[in-house]
Amino acid sequence: MVNLLSRAAVVLSAALALVSCGGGGAVMTGVTPRTLSAEMASRNAVNYAPYRTSLKEEDRATEVITEAMIKQDLDLLVAGNFRLIRLFDSSDKVAKQTLKVIRDNSLDIKVMLGVWTASGNDSFNQAEIARAVALAKQYSDIVVALSVGNETMVSWSFNPLSVNQMAAYIKSVRSQVTQPVTTDDNWAFFAQSSDKEKNPRAVLDVIDFVAMHTYPLAETIHPPATWDWQQLGAAAGPLRATAMMDASIAAARQQYAAVRTHLNTVGFPNMPIVIGETGWKAIASSGETNRAHPVNQKMYADRLNTWTGEMRAGKGGPKSIFYFAGFDEQWKGSDDKWGLFNKEREARYVVQALYPKTQGFTHEAGTYTEANAVFAPDVSNAIVTGNRFTVYADSVPAGQSSPVATGANWFGWDSPATAFAGEEDAGVKVTGAPGDSALGVIVKPVPKSWGWGILVAPGNGTVSADLSAYETAGTLNFSIKTTYLGKLEVGFFTGSNSSGYDVYMPISAGQYGYLNDGNWRNVSIPIRDIKPSGNKGSGNEGSATSVFDLTKVTNPFVIADRFGKTGNTQSSATNTRIYVDNIYWSK
Repeated sequence: MVNLLSRAAVVLSAALALVSCGGGGAVMTGVTPRTLSAEMASRNAVNYAPYRTSLKEEDRATEVITEAMIKQDLDLLVAGNFRLIRLFDSSDKVAKQTLKVIRDNSLDIKVMLGVWTASGNDSFNQAEIARAVALAKQYSDIVVALSVGNETMVSWSFNPLSVNQMAAYIKSVRSQVTQPVTTDDNWAFFAQSSDKEKNPRAVLDVIDFVAMHTYPLAETIHPPATWDWQQLGAAAGPLRATAMMDASIAAARQQYAAVRTHLNTVGFPNMPIVIGETGWKAIASSGETNRAHPVNQKMYADRLNTWTGEMRAGKGGPKSIFYFAGFDEQWKGSDDKWGLFNKEREARYVVQALYPKTQGFTHEAGTYTEANAVFAPDVSNAIVTGNRFTVYADSVPAGQSSPVATGANWFGWDSPATAFAGEEDAGVKVTGAPGDSALGVIVKPVPKSWGWGILVAPGNGTVSADLSAYETAGTLNFSIKTTYLGKLEVGFFTGSNSSGYDVYMPISAGQYGYLNDGNWRNVSIPIRDIKPSGNKGSGNEGSATSVFDLTKVTNPFVIADRFGKTGNTQSSATNTRIYVDNIYWSK
């Protein structure tokens, strides 16, 4: 799985009825489909990687992985009846050792072997294919399927390959092994759910089954969410938590149905589908406030088990569901905390019933019941009467701030996101502006042809503020350091959904204290100056409720560059970092 922040939401297809999935036997161009092993459907499946101490992606190259470590992990999985694992690569360090441990210890585990592909590195890919083929032959009694590539063709991929390139790699692997072969990718690619997705036909012509990923949790992070995770129509408390988790599995089922429907439409009604990745975080690590929790993780897994039971009872659905993941992967940073076990190999609440302490298993600290599940709070819309409303700062002058803007999270516009933000840069904390120097935020644009943008969502989108008292004499204040060429847009956003209203104005160097000279500069812009630049939000051009409304400020700070508004170009915006700090409204 890729970093969660890169997982921008894609719009679900309109209500889709679930369609049953048959066995093998699809008519495919150029290949005779291979039947999936019955063990793919009968075994509980999980994604597996052995890394424990790596803190960053690059650390994995030097982390020593031993057979003893792998044996400990696999013994845990077998004890919980997880006897089908998916590996992400065919490396000597991970895959070769894992397969050796399985055979040497006569472990009852089958493997879907990964073939990692790297964008723009054919020599690496060819070497990886050679390793995979050799392992698939040497361990043909253990390897029941192979998957070439991981999330390489969905529109937001950070390791992109073309469909034709992937098809060629799959054909190469498939011509040298006897097992069924596929590629793992996001559901949106296989469903071709929007005009942003590549046509999967060339890949469908050469695979034996689809391995799709579905992450309803991830699709709530980049607003607007593709499903109603907040479920504010249910009473706050356990009922709302249950409603959220019911809606989450409904979203996963809809995504499966979208893939099934697309396969049926383009001539593959009998191609099997497995879910190669899905899961729920036990701990919020990338803004999943009010969603990620050990109890919610168990609620999602329980609903997956129900779905699996339906499949095994002959009611259709995916042939197998690989849970993501067996163990936490701290090297992924904000994309960590999905594990059934934490990095210390302590069982989380989700699987503790399978691993009794009385049998010597270690549990992660914490005692829970379903009443502890988290849920979206009722939306706050507090009237701010103080002289300062703080959006982001290390410290706030005594008596000068309202506590409304809590839990500010940054979200890049569009899918994939056109900008990213954080308090770290390559693992190093970002120092803030003079006077508020402990921490700042670095914004990294990834512009598209039209531009880029990023917003701040207090309370992760569950908080709005009534800032109407700031309309007449209020100012938007922030510190900024950059060498960004041309104009920048700054402002805020009011309302939500059909009432959403953009209020951003372009500013040039020399205006309101802003300079792009690479030094920290303090900017103060009167709200009355920003207001005339407002317009109906994208998609709301015909909405009567999309109006300027300071009683409901949902995103109190936005920084962007829409080239049609600034006159800039994509090339001028690329790779120019922008540091911001000490963001607040005042009057």
